[in-house]
Amino acid sequence: MGKASVRCGLIMVTLSFAAAAAFAKDEAAPAARVDVPAFSLPFSEFASPSAREWFVRRVLGDGPKLGPDIARVRKENEAVDMDRVARMRALFDVRIERKTIAGVPVQIVSPARKGDATRTLVNLHGGGFLWGSGPGALVESIPIAAESGITVVAIDYRMAPEARYPAASEDVAAVYRALLKARPAGSIGIYGCSAGAMLTAESMVWFQRHRLPAPGAIGMFCMGATMPGGDSAYLSTGASNGTPGKGFDFSAHPYFAGADFRDAGVVPASSDAVMAAFPPTLLISGTRDGGLSSVLATQSALTRNGVEARLHVWDGMWHSFMSDPEPRESREAYRVVAEFFKAHLRPASAGGKRGAISRGE
Repeated sequence: MGKASVRCGLIMVTLSFAAAAAFAKDEAAPAARVDVPAFSLPFSEFASPSAREWFVRRVLGDGPKLGPDIARVRKENEAVDMDRVARMRALFDVRIERKTIAGVPVQIVSPARKGDATRTLVNLHGGGFLWGSGPGALVESIPIAAESGITVVAIDYRMAPEARYPAASEDVAAVYRALLKARPAGSIGIYGCSAGAMLTAESMVWFQRHRLPAPGAIGMFCMGATMPGGDSAYLSTGASNGTPGKGFDFSAHPYFAGADFRDAGVVPASSDAVMAAFPPTLLISGTRDGGLSSVLATQSALTRNGVEARLHVWDGMWHSFMSDPEPRESREAYRVVAEFFKAHLRPASAGGKRGAISRGE
């Protein structure tokens, strides 16, 4: 990767180590804090040159747009995602249909050439439960459909401030029920990035409570089955879900207004019984991702409860790094996702039920 003289993407950060529980703060715990002076942090020498370029451009440059004006936030992030979609469509040959399933808006992303009709993937987009529908969902679906050869149903679930928990879980369950009419649960995989990863975990709890069969496998990328927290929420550089040195507090999030954070439906990893019923899970993150600690805590909870949890972490990668297809690491991650689901989803022809995806209205 080169010596220090060619390092770029340096960022000055003040790092604070703080004792923080993965699921809730323990005010009675003794203080355990170390203050570290500011220093220059070089980009990882283990990351690819293409990742270095996109770290400077995306993380240090035009990262996610945040602010109290949700209409502006959605508009600006949509513009970023539309650019990503254009670049992805130049690389990946797919077909896109906009439909509704069970009254829920979806985008069906299929390989342009004949793909694997015996399996189905469901994408739950990121965006902090505030934005990410439309082109944001396509960003997470296009490369996976192309790489795996499996059609992806991207759900445009309800978000805040218009909706509150458990609206998104209800939307996911409605689409999932419709898909189950056409194929067995074991042939369906569900995955999401960031808020979509959290929603994937919350949906597993919703399925359990409403007696829906678990899908064949799931993927949680850039976040896990917890709220943001742990070391990475404080130490991450350029993470979109918090400010380095300050962490992130989800208790004031409008989507979770009035929610009980002791409820496993909100924070699945707080219950071993809930986690023990999860299907095989793929976990993906990067060392500069503010959600890394959540991913690691989720792997620990799954492993502790006897669930297969496959973990992949790329050095130097930031929150939602897979949203840009140019870094070598993104392409590696797409292949990992494709191979995982192809290995774990049971073809519909082997499960009894058959049929095409119900496209609803």
